[in-house]
Amino acid sequence: YYAWERRTAEEVQAFVQRFISWQEQMPRTRFQLAITLADGGALIGNCGIRQAEPGGPVAELGYELDPAHWGQGYASEATRAMLAFAFGDLGLHRVWGECIAENSASRRVMERRGMRLEGRLRENRWFKGRWWDTLIYGILDREWEAQERGR
Repeated sequence: YYAWERRTAEEVQAFVQRFISWQEQMPRTRFQLAITLADGGALIGNCGIRQAEPGGPVAELGYELDPAHWGQGYASEATRAMLAFAFGDLGLHRVWGECIAENSASRRVMERRGMRLEGRLRENRWFKGRWWDTLIYGILDREWEAQERGR
């Protein structure tokens, strides 16, 4: 569900380097972390929170995971950690995420984390030779806190 079909080693290095360079931003607005396997530390994806403005109350959640590791709970675990960081450490009010409407696994990840469907943007992404609808999900700080208290 991404525009890239294949990535060269150079493209992947540039992609990762961009995330690393975000650490130097001051004030920092982007926090992109690696998802690695506990056994051996192999890199299997990434997950992040990106604020539109320094100190702003809202951020976007995003994640990517190697398809070989889909359906094993890694995206859900990483998303939970990023939401805890967003609401706990950053003190955000709202976090939102977007996914391709046909990506049922990504929808389930956000729904499991308590994010609510807020809208559908029709044919707003073009890649792989076609238009795709996207879904917008969001969660507020008080909803996250209530969910975590209920755990």
